[in-house]
Amino acid sequence: MSHDLSLAQNHAWNLARTLMTPVILFKSENDEYGVLPEDNLDGDEVNALYLYDPYIGAQPVQ
Repeated sequence: MSHDLSLAQNHAWNLARTLMTPVILFKSENDEYGVLPEDNLDGDEVNALYLYDPYIGAQPVQ
């Protein structure tokens, strides 16, 4: 987890390109940013911010 959004965004893009699967950049309840593969995210405790797809890039989650 990180308190730095730009660092978390870089890690999210790198993880998506390494795994070749979509990942979600999220903000947790304690104001830390994290990254998980899209299908591993339990949305109850986090606020999803961006979806990083290795084929099309970053998109805001709505």
